[in-house]
Amino acid sequence: MTSHPTSSASFRGAVDLSTLSQSTPAPGPAAGGPVAGNGLVIEGTDGGFQAIVTDTQKVPAVVVLWSQRMPASADFVQVVTSVAATYEGRFQVVSVNVDVNPGLLQAFQVQSVPMTLGLVAGQPVPLFAGAQSAEQVRVYVDELLKLAVEHGVTGRVALEAPGEPEVEPELPPLHQEAFDAIERDDLDAAAAAYTKALALNPADGDAAVGLAQVKLMQRTTGVDLQAARAAAAEDPTDVAAQMLMADLDVLGGHVEDAFVRLIDTVRATEGDERDTVREHLVELFAVVGAHDERVLKARRALMSALF
Repeated sequence: MTSHPTSSASFRGAVDLSTLSQSTPAPGPAAGGPVAGNGLVIEGTDGGFQAIVTDTQKVPAVVVLWSQRMPASADFVQVVTSVAATYEGRFQVVSVNVDVNPGLLQAFQVQSVPMTLGLVAGQPVPLFAGAQSAEQVRVYVDELLKLAVEHGVTGRVALEAPGEPEVEPELPPLHQEAFDAIERDDLDAAAAAYTKALALNPADGDAAVGLAQVKLMQRTTGVDLQAARAAAAEDPTDVAAQMLMADLDVLGGHVEDAFVRLIDTVRATEGDERDTVREHLVELFAVVGAHDERVLKARRALMSALF
């Protein structure tokens, strides 16, 4: 631990949350994370994050950004949750899986996970990077709550009364099989399960989104970002290089850059190559979310490029 939370003014301008969509897309099977059933912990998504920011006008929040590729980072959400449980709802814990929320990955400029920050009166407050002990987390939380009081943010989370344990609805068997495979980092098995689900029901939207997310992870695992960027810059007509760089852009949160890259490639190609790029772009639309404003804008640009 090297520093305590600073004032929200010192962070203003470093994080741009205005580009995040206001709508809340339906979460896919791979999008879930550690979430408490009593309302103390909620899931943060690209589509729903502005509503969370607005709520911090009344109740401060602690946001933990983690990756399903690093189970230890997901486990740290539980550490923060255990601390939060002793504060009787004085702050909301927000769990963000950066693998499926590229907008938040970009907005918070995440370099490593877990990364933890506060939100007070709609403004981000830097806390710390990396995992900390519960005792260390408590020190940061105490400082954050002092800052919240100074800004008049003293509300509490409306915690649900203890009762019968809430039973989560079961996933369809093939979806559960895919989710379990992702958890053990077996992306090939996850892709196979989603593919089988789609073969049985081509209208299975959750399976389609899950498959698109898994394919993105497969294509980018172990890729050298700098080498990929150099290859794409060297030959703008290299369809494979442009598609790989677009994948990396989406994974890194540079969603609009990825879309522009592929739409420009559509304009520069024809025949089978053009179809390949178009289909790849449509798959990335599914990863980002059909209702995301950036996807809607890119769809219009794609139509213009095609016709």
